[in-house]
Amino acid sequence: MSSVELKPRAISGQVRLLSGWGRTLPSRARVLRPTSEEQVAELLASGCVGGAIARGAGRSYGDPAQNAGGAVLDMTAMSAIEALDPQLGEAHVQAGVSFERLLQELAANGMTLPVVPGTRHLTVGGAIASDVHGKNHPVAGSFAAQLCEMTVCTPGEGPQRALPETDLFRATAGGMGLTGVVTSARLRTIPLRNPMAVADIDRVASLEEAMALMSSCERAYTHTIAWLDLMAPGRHFARAVVTRSSEGPEQGPERDLRMPRAGRLTVPAGVPSGLLAPGVVRAFNEALWLRAPRSARGRLLDAGEQLFPLDKVADWNRVYGREGLIQYQFVVPPQQDGTVRSVLELLRGAGLPMYLAVIKRFGSPSGGMLSFPVPGWTLAVDMPACAPGLSRALARADELVATAGGRLYLAKDARMSAQTLQATYPSLPSFRELRARLDPHDVLRSDMGRRLGLSR
Repeated sequence: MSSVELKPRAISGQVRLLSGWGRTLPSRARVLRPTSEEQVAELLASGCVGGAIARGAGRSYGDPAQNAGGAVLDMTAMSAIEALDPQLGEAHVQAGVSFERLLQELAANGMTLPVVPGTRHLTVGGAIASDVHGKNHPVAGSFAAQLCEMTVCTPGEGPQRALPETDLFRATAGGMGLTGVVTSARLRTIPLRNPMAVADIDRVASLEEAMALMSSCERAYTHTIAWLDLMAPGRHFARAVVTRSSEGPEQGPERDLRMPRAGRLTVPAGVPSGLLAPGVVRAFNEALWLRAPRSARGRLLDAGEQLFPLDKVADWNRVYGREGLIQYQFVVPPQQDGTVRSVLELLRGAGLPMYLAVIKRFGSPSGGMLSFPVPGWTLAVDMPACAPGLSRALARADELVATAGGRLYLAKDARMSAQTLQATYPSLPSFRELRARLDPHDVLRSDMGRRLGLSR
């Protein structure tokens, strides 16, 4: 194991085995925990052997926050909420703060964020690096659209203030940490009038019915998502539960704006791989389908139910066992909506167990060079990483997505090829050019960056 050369005032670290949320590509790196922007700048300037990459909560599914043989900067010590301004509608925070803590503090001041990811455990820095999206993308855009500015510490030029109109901003939002280390951000907020949402829920018989329903009601709600049952047999395959919701009516003067905390159920470590068998998931999905209302109107949902349903169970990724899971998420343009069905039938024909799947709509892109959301349909499917034939089937699915003018989500990816990235992200040459200027000695490196030809 290579050591990390640090200047005298820089911090020490320890070698740890790291992986993403999918638990599929573990690697060892020296983990350093800076507590200030000055320490981050010092670390990047010190010429770390093997390079360095930032890491937040480690919730990316693949390997973007890992750096085998080099350094990983754990940013969670830099988690201060520096200022909240309800009048301006802004929050100034350090990059290591979690959404759970930030949302609680905002709610206590009658504020919230326009866009949140699917889990409250992410950090703000990680959300910027992935340019995360929520269930309201057609209405609010991705996370980058909510950023007033950010500070990015680059190896070549040190700390830089990045405004939305700059190339540094566009490269960093969605750039998976390869342009610099985000140390702080100024976020736009909106008033929180009610922490509860009002939802309309429908069971529909097919993927196509779900997509039609979601398209027809887009302007009537802020948040829309459909759960797909991809373990149902025969003609029931890809039946769906569609949930559309908006913020509840404004509460009175004695309103309680507290956000509910995540659930306390936890999956223990060491769950055997065979526990999550197709038959078990099929029965679970059947129960979930039958429990969902055929048609419900005005159902109240708390923030956990509306925004973070998977957070009810901590460490749920462990149910996939030691081999882990692959989440395959792609987007295709609206006129290529048939590609969603084509991909699902391809994976079904390969006999792959598709345990969890959701579909959403995307609106206007943020302008990030490697940002994932573009107008159209996005499907996310969870599958056991050890499923026979998975790699071959997903390579064929990549071809369908690329031919349709779509792309894969870097924050969820653990196996895409450099060729697929080049074919599906047209701004990649601009990203490479800017990265070469910001990081002339290739200090910023990650396992994903090497796999995709973005870093040494």
